[in-house]
Amino acid sequence: QVNIVQSGGGLVQAGDSLRLSCTTSGPTGGAWSTAWFRRALGKEREFVAAITWSGQSTHYANSVKGRFTISRENTKITVHLQMDSLKPEDTAVYYCAATGQETYYGPQAREYEYWGKGTLVSVSS
Repeated sequence: QVNIVQSGGGLVQAGDSLRLSCTTSGPTGGAWSTAWFRRALGKEREFVAAITWSGQSTHYANSVKGRFTISRENTKITVHLQMDSLKPEDTAVYYCAATGQETYYGPQAREYEYWGKGTLVSVSS
Protein backbone atom coordinates (compact mmCIF):
# COMPACT_ATOMS: atom_id res chain seq x y z
CA GLN A 1 0.00 0.00 0.00
CA VAL A 2 1.28 3.42 -0.96
CA ASN A 3 0.40 6.39 1.21
CA ILE A 4 0.53 10.01 0.13
CA VAL A 5 0.62 12.87 2.59
CA GLN A 6 0.24 16.42 1.36
CA SER A 7 1.09 19.65 3.16
CA GLY A 8 1.11 23.34 2.36
CA GLY A 9 -1.54 25.44 0.75
CA GLY A 10 -3.63 28.23 2.16
CA LEU A 11 -4.91 31.70 1.34
CA VAL A 12 -2.63 34.23 -0.33
CA GLN A 13 -2.87 37.33 -2.49
CA ALA A 14 -2.15 37.56 -6.18
CA GLY A 15 1.59 37.71 -6.81
CA ASP A 16 2.46 35.78 -3.66
CA SER A 17 4.16 32.40 -3.43
CA LEU A 18 3.27 29.09 -1.82
CA ARG A 19 4.94 25.70 -1.60
CA LEU A 20 3.11 22.41 -1.58
CA SER A 21 4.78 19.22 -0.43
CA CYS A 22 3.95 15.59 -1.09
CA THR A 23 5.52 12.66 0.75
CA THR A 24 4.99 9.19 -0.68
CA SER A 25 5.63 6.09 1.39
CA GLY A 26 5.20 2.47 0.51
CA PRO A 27 6.94 -0.86 0.16
CA THR A 28 10.70 -0.75 0.55
CA GLY A 29 12.36 -0.36 -2.80
CA GLY A 30 9.34 1.23 -4.37
CA ALA A 31 9.87 4.02 -6.85
CA TRP A 32 7.26 6.42 -8.10
CA SER A 33 6.85 9.29 -10.46
CA THR A 34 4.85 12.08 -8.91
CA ALA A 35 2.48 14.66 -10.30
CA TRP A 36 0.27 17.50 -9.18
CA PHE A 37 -3.24 18.00 -10.46
CA ARG A 38 -5.81 20.60 -9.50
CA ARG A 39 -9.54 21.05 -9.62
CA ALA A 40 -11.15 24.45 -9.46
CA LEU A 41 -14.75 24.85 -8.37
CA GLY A 42 -17.05 23.84 -11.18
CA LYS A 43 -14.22 22.76 -13.47
CA GLU A 44 -12.60 19.54 -14.57
CA ARG A 45 -9.45 18.24 -12.90
CA GLU A 46 -6.37 19.40 -14.76
CA PHE A 47 -2.73 18.46 -14.86
CA VAL A 48 -0.25 20.88 -13.30
CA ALA A 49 3.22 19.32 -13.23
CA ALA A 50 5.03 15.99 -12.97
CA ILE A 51 8.48 14.68 -12.14
CA THR A 52 10.11 11.30 -12.56
CA TRP A 53 11.53 9.23 -9.72
CA SER A 54 15.06 10.26 -10.68
CA GLY A 55 14.05 13.91 -10.68
CA GLN A 56 15.76 14.40 -14.02
CA SER A 57 12.61 14.89 -16.10
CA THR A 58 9.77 17.29 -15.48
CA HIS A 59 6.67 18.39 -17.35
CA TYR A 60 4.42 21.40 -16.84
CA ALA A 61 1.05 22.58 -18.01
CA ASN A 62 1.31 25.66 -20.18
CA SER A 63 -0.77 27.61 -17.68
CA VAL A 64 1.89 27.30 -14.97
CA LYS A 65 5.09 27.08 -16.98
CA GLY A 66 7.59 29.67 -15.78
CA ARG A 67 5.72 30.25 -12.51
CA PHE A 68 5.63 26.81 -10.87
CA THR A 69 8.57 24.52 -10.18
CA ILE A 70 8.34 20.86 -9.26
CA SER A 71 11.31 19.27 -7.52
CA ARG A 72 12.23 16.11 -5.65
CA GLU A 73 14.33 15.98 -2.50
CA ASN A 74 17.50 13.89 -2.46
CA THR A 75 15.68 11.38 -0.27
CA LYS A 76 13.33 11.05 -3.23
CA ILE A 77 10.24 10.44 -1.17
CA THR A 78 9.20 14.10 -0.94
CA VAL A 79 8.23 16.26 -3.89
CA HIS A 80 7.64 20.00 -3.72
CA LEU A 81 5.60 22.28 -5.92
CA GLN A 82 6.89 25.83 -5.61
CA MET A 83 4.23 28.21 -6.85
CA ASP A 84 5.30 31.77 -7.58
CA SER A 85 3.46 34.74 -9.06
CA LEU A 86 0.16 33.18 -8.10
CA LYS A 87 -2.98 34.32 -9.87
CA PRO A 88 -6.63 34.14 -8.82
CA GLU A 89 -7.15 31.54 -11.54
CA ASP A 90 -4.73 29.24 -9.69
CA THR A 91 -7.34 28.87 -6.97
CA ALA A 92 -8.19 25.18 -6.69
CA VAL A 93 -7.82 22.05 -4.65
CA TYR A 94 -4.42 20.59 -5.47
CA TYR A 95 -3.88 16.84 -5.50
CA CYS A 96 -0.63 14.93 -5.40
CA ALA A 97 -0.58 11.69 -7.38
CA ALA A 98 1.95 8.91 -7.81
CA THR A 99 2.54 6.08 -10.22
CA GLY A 100 4.74 3.02 -10.06
CA GLN A 101 5.79 3.82 -13.62
CA GLU A 102 8.89 5.56 -12.37
CA THR A 103 9.81 7.05 -15.76
CA TYR A 104 6.33 8.38 -16.57
CA TYR A 105 5.81 12.11 -16.21
CA GLY A 106 2.86 12.77 -18.44
CA PRO A 107 -0.45 14.52 -17.87
CA GLN A 108 -2.82 11.56 -17.98
CA ALA A 109 -4.56 11.22 -14.63
CA ARG A 110 -5.50 7.61 -15.36
CA GLU A 111 -1.80 6.66 -15.28
CA TYR A 112 -1.48 7.60 -11.60
CA GLU A 113 -2.63 4.88 -9.21
CA TYR A 114 -2.25 6.69 -5.89
CA TRP A 115 -3.76 10.01 -4.86
CA GLY A 116 -3.52 12.37 -1.93
CA LYS A 117 -6.55 13.88 -0.23
CA GLY A 118 -6.05 17.34 -1.66
CA THR A 119 -5.14 20.73 -0.26
CA LEU A 120 -6.81 24.06 -0.94
CA VAL A 121 -4.94 26.94 -2.53
CA SER A 122 -6.90 30.17 -2.62
CA VAL A 123 -5.54 33.27 -4.35
CA SER A 124 -7.33 36.58 -3.88
CA SER A 125 -7.04 39.50 -6.28
